[in-house]
Amino acid sequence: MNVPNQTCIRRLSMQSMRASKIRNIIAVLAIALTTILFTCLFTVALSVNYSYQQANFRQAGGYAHGTFKYLTEEQFETIRDHSLIRQYGLRRFAGMPSDAPFHKSHVEVSYCDANEARWMFCEPVEGRLPAEHTNEAATDTRVLKLLGVEPVVGNEFTLTFDVDGTEVTESFTLSGWWEYDEAIVASHVLLPLSRVEALYDRTGIGSGIGSDGITGAWNMDVMLGSSLQIEQDLNTILADYGFQTDHSSSGGYIATGVNWGYTGAQLSDSADPLTVMTLAGLLLIILLTGYLIIYNVFQISVANEIRYYGLLKTIGTTGRQLRRMIRQQALVLSAFGIPIGLLTGYAVGSKLTPFILSRFDGLLSNAVSINPLIFLGSAVFSLITVTISCHRPGRMAAKVSPIEAVRYTGNTTVKQSLRKTRTGASLPKMALANLRRGHGKTVVTLISLSLALLLLNFTFTFTNGFDMDKYVSQMAADFVIADASYFQVTELWSSDNPLPEDVIAELKTQTGVETGGRVYAKSRPVEEFITEDYFRSAFGQWYDPESLNTYLSQMDQNKDGLLAEQAQIYGMERYALDRLRVLDGDLSRLYEPGSRYIAAVYTADDYGNPQMDTHWANVGDTVTLRYVEQYDDNSRASVYQDIQYEVAATVIIPVSLSYRYYGSDEYILNDRTFLQDSGTDRIMYYACDVSDEYTADLEEYLTDLTSHRMPQLDYESKASYVSQFDSLRNMFLMTGGLLSFIVGLVGILNFLNAVLTSILTRRVELAMLQSIGMTGRQLKTMLVWEGMYYAAGAVALSLALSIAAGPLLSNALSGMFWFFTYRFTILPVLLSAPILFLVGIATPLLVYRMVSRHSIVERLRETEM
Repeated sequence: MNVPNQTCIRRLSMQSMRASKIRNIIAVLAIALTTILFTCLFTVALSVNYSYQQANFRQAGGYAHGTFKYLTEEQFETIRDHSLIRQYGLRRFAGMPSDAPFHKSHVEVSYCDANEARWMFCEPVEGRLPAEHTNEAATDTRVLKLLGVEPVVGNEFTLTFDVDGTEVTESFTLSGWWEYDEAIVASHVLLPLSRVEALYDRTGIGSGIGSDGITGAWNMDVMLGSSLQIEQDLNTILADYGFQTDHSSSGGYIATGVNWGYTGAQLSDSADPLTVMTLAGLLLIILLTGYLIIYNVFQISVANEIRYYGLLKTIGTTGRQLRRMIRQQALVLSAFGIPIGLLTGYAVGSKLTPFILSRFDGLLSNAVSINPLIFLGSAVFSLITVTISCHRPGRMAAKVSPIEAVRYTGNTTVKQSLRKTRTGASLPKMALANLRRGHGKTVVTLISLSLALLLLNFTFTFTNGFDMDKYVSQMAADFVIADASYFQVTELWSSDNPLPEDVIAELKTQTGVETGGRVYAKSRPVEEFITEDYFRSAFGQWYDPESLNTYLSQMDQNKDGLLAEQAQIYGMERYALDRLRVLDGDLSRLYEPGSRYIAAVYTADDYGNPQMDTHWANVGDTVTLRYVEQYDDNSRASVYQDIQYEVAATVIIPVSLSYRYYGSDEYILNDRTFLQDSGTDRIMYYACDVSDEYTADLEEYLTDLTSHRMPQLDYESKASYVSQFDSLRNMFLMTGGLLSFIVGLVGILNFLNAVLTSILTRRVELAMLQSIGMTGRQLKTMLVWEGMYYAAGAVALSLALSIAAGPLLSNALSGMFWFFTYRFTILPVLLSAPILFLVGIATPLLVYRMVSRHSIVERLRETEM
């Protein structure tokens, strides 16, 4: 037979399969379970990813891969034909309304072509986009509702908005409308390009770009071949035409933007070694789980048929042909198991997905993906797992010699020194000896079970480590109330919109309000004096060298040669001062009314680490602030007052108590000094704390106040941060819990398979024990001890792995999530232990009951599988 006879080998392989019906059923079940695991995970993962991306796109304002920003017409014409660009969309911004009724809404007026409108979720559900050379416009239902206009095509409406500093009022005819989506930050009013260009001509922009650098510019969104390397593709496109994205270099600078909503773009940006290792480890656990169950089936199968393979070798079958036989059997079994697993796995995944998504705020609960990658990826992963799993059993069959095969008993010999005992062979010792004889199978089963417990423990540790105190620390007060513009991320707070004093007076009378404080903000320009080196280091990232030099030449200087640069100042009452994080110095001096002390504000990263290069002032330094009343024609201060302060402390201010934008150095004064020196009493916001039992009442009061009585106001509460935190934690808990459940199910099924095949392959041996006097009760006890040893071993191994992996998990998660605090726990393993012991006891009893239906004589006459 040592000839290339494919037909003969295939016939032998099929005959061997027909003789092993029980093995075939178990193998098909194992392959199907592994495929179910992959399919279910792929279905849930891709569905969650799709819904997550859609939520991100809505927040980002569109689903184009990337953007080339603020182009000239010539640059647009040059770039748009690049081979990497599959499609492009054009947008030209015109202006924004800011007065009532839009003071709480972000609305943009612009021209968008059909591609851009579709990518920005601005496709009319009724009507169409506006036609050129008409007075038509299309918008969403929120804009129409605020204007008091019914969403009926042909209705007229009038809009007042700002075009590069010039206020214009225009009338339009509604050509189409779409439903407003609350998740989308901005509403849009779309005009024909001819109408937008007419606005440019009226306001003096013409064919150029406005003074804001945005109005009149050509913005091109693009679709590329893939979302995995958006930033690299955008840079390649620019480089091919002689442009670049580094504005610190001279000439050819074009700004770009990557759509952060794409998961591929996020992974590409965060593809640090720690993240890659974490994802690789998770994938390895999943693959290893599938591998263990299939490997166990084929390893036991080969051990049972080792004599058969030995006989084949005596008549000339080569080791390579034996490996091929096993591989062919695996592929045939896969042809049955994989389709079953694909269909069952997708059915299970499609039922689980809506339940999981419904737990996530902002995600589409009915978004079950039908991506072909679900089936293709699951089938490929399952086939790879099957191929790898049958490799070692194939090698074992190929290497065995005919003599070894005849002597093979199906268990590995364990060399031990013989000794006499008074107690004899107890049932627990016999059970332990049985596991030690087949130590390979025992180890595989223990690893499979412990992986499920380990993953469950990791999931619980991860979600239990979500530190609400860290997360809510962003919100330093229970409630913050201010003009609605203060909370708009696209707007800067204006002294024209202060918080009225009578609102604060009324708020203080509400039951439960314990303490609070005002924070005042500047209403006229304030300048500080800095060195040229500091200015270059702070602003070099925003300007190219030529622009930076031009800007420097136009800046005012004092007698010491220091540059006059804009600064932001706060006037804080003690409530807000007490919530600052002090880096150095002492804030007590700021508590003195009218004192000439000041705090310099530094910024921190997401993890709370202070960024010490974000300010120049240190404790003890003298800071001169110039309060400007008037500028001359050269934009230099002509009427002003200079006041010197001593830096008493360097601090970090919570985001919720800040201006909520950055750019200029910030300083904090106490409220009395601020009122005296700045000459203004404009309140930016009022923050307060409320008794827990009255929090809901005040929430209801503020909702009514800002929705009906004073709609120009808005508020923020700590409860909103708590809701975000719970939503985020539930998302990871549900996803990790699902993964743990699936892996745990496969682990338990692997355990069932190991016990089942162990008893079935030893049924002759067990019958012999009964024939020499062992009772059925004793036999069942011995098998139960084997199951309990499995359970105890899996618990012990998972505990050891959890303890060993704890520090690594802590470092990885703390680096990925700023609000994570590692808390060691083994509670999930301990809670799962009784379930595992119950399975370890029940499974052998059920299997033995099935085997014992045949008499001892009948079992002694049987040959092994």
